[in-house]
Amino acid sequence: MTVAPNTTDSSDDMARLKRLRDAFDAMRSEIGRVVIGQDQVVEELLIAMFARGHCILVGVPGLAKTLLVSTLSRILSLSFKRIQFTPDLMPADITGTEIIQEDPVTRERKFVFLRGPLFANMILADEINRTPPKTQAALLEAMQEHRVTVGGQSHKLAEPFFVLATQNPIEQEGTYPLPEAQLDRFMFQISVGYPSAEEELAIMKATTGGQHVELNETLHADDILALQEIVRRVPVGDHVFRYAMALARATRPGETEAPDFVRECVSWGAGPRASQYLILGAKARAALYGRNYASTEDVVAVAQPVLRHRILTNFNAEADGITSDQIVQRLIAKIPRPSDPS
Repeated sequence: MTVAPNTTDSSDDMARLKRLRDAFDAMRSEIGRVVIGQDQVVEELLIAMFARGHCILVGVPGLAKTLLVSTLSRILSLSFKRIQFTPDLMPADITGTEIIQEDPVTRERKFVFLRGPLFANMILADEINRTPPKTQAALLEAMQEHRVTVGGQSHKLAEPFFVLATQNPIEQEGTYPLPEAQLDRFMFQISVGYPSAEEELAIMKATTGGQHVELNETLHADDILALQEIVRRVPVGDHVFRYAMALARATRPGETEAPDFVRECVSWGAGPRASQYLILGAKARAALYGRNYASTEDVVAVAQPVLRHRILTNFNAEADGITSDQIVQRLIAKIPRPSDPS
């Protein structure tokens, strides 16, 4: 699919929004040929991608997290690298390193930079919490700056660039939990749950035979970059901005807007980056559904993946079995939601 050059013409924007909606449907259809179920996970992953965000997928082993990411890279015709994070992984193992190389003709020796696996469009950081903080910090620079620094030299990464990390929530021995500052760099934390009984039966039938699925490419790198620009230009009304801000501010126990249950159950709430991601996620969701404006409904739809890893619950919440997801649900029910223009 080819996307026309950027223009400010509204009719052209509507045509490109239609292309984005068509591509969204095509991507979901292609992914569904390999990954059974997980519709909500797929949608959230695509929303983050078109909003230029990174994701962390949390779920027990065997839920097709790796398969989902690799399938997405294949249908988007992007370069893909999987990095298995381990306790002995060093920063140079992911960023690359400089070596001394001798010119075969002149015999002159010089430093040559050998690129690491971060130099790809889509990175799967598998079990990111199993590697030490020094390596996590190197990944953090790449996520934030879209570049790596080796030997005092900065090297730009390919665009588009996405980091999709996975984390196992049940096996924490020998792990290095990500600090809150690094978790905050992920636009979404996507919860990957168990399949339904019907989906699990379909998975068993599909994966125990000999069939091989040939996937069709839906978008190329240039198309994604152009469509990301369209997402940024989706209009947002003031009432949507204020609603997103109210949701984020209500998670902070020190704010006057915070409800009593937040003061009782939350140690730290979401920072300003959450407000930004609520709006960007709402824009991307609206665009993927072919609408040329973002609504409060879109903000509600992305509130869980944006806020769940930015709310730090305290002992009271843990004692009562209250999760950050439940707090977000109560906030959505509590905070008055402005009506969107018809």
